[in-house]
Amino acid sequence: MARQQVEDQVMALAEEMLAGQDIIELVDVEYVKERGDWYLRVYIDKEGGIDIEDCQALSEKLEAKLDEKDMIPESYILEVSSPGIDRVLRKERDFVREQGKKVDVTLYAPIDGEKAFTAELKGYDAKAKLLKLDERELPLDKIAQIRLHIDF
Repeated sequence: MARQQVEDQVMALAEEMLAGQDIIELVDVEYVKERGDWYLRVYIDKEGGIDIEDCQALSEKLEAKLDEKDMIPESYILEVSSPGIDRVLRKERDFVREQGKKVDVTLYAPIDGEKAFTAELKGYDAKAKLLKLDERELPLDKIAQIRLHIDF
C-alpha cells in the first residue's frame, strides 16, 4: 500500500474515533521509513495541550482497530504524540487558528531570491488556496513547508 494511502486511511480512522468529542483534535498523520523501520505517527492536540494519558488512550484504541482491519501489510511502530511547539501547518484549520502568529516558511523554489523566510501569518483564502504572509500572498503549491516560529 502506498504511503499516502496509509496516511489517508489512518487519518479517516482516527478522525472517526475522535468524532463526537470536541476536545482532542487530530493534527496530522505521517507514515515514514527511517533507518529501515516504518513509523506511523499520529499527532493530536487540544486546548491547553495534550498529556500522556490522551496519547495512550488513542494509541490503544487505534492499535486495536488497525490490527482488526489489517490495513498496513508491513510491520510498523505506532507513535501518538503532540505535534510540538514548532508544529507543521498543513490544514485549513491550522492556517485559520494560527493567524497572527509568526511562521517559518520554506518554498520549493526561490521567490525574489528567498527560499526560506519568517513572516506573520495574516490570512488564508481557502478558495484561492493562498496564504497572506506579511505583505505578500503565496499560493500553497509554492510552499514546501510552513511551521510555527519559535522565538528563544
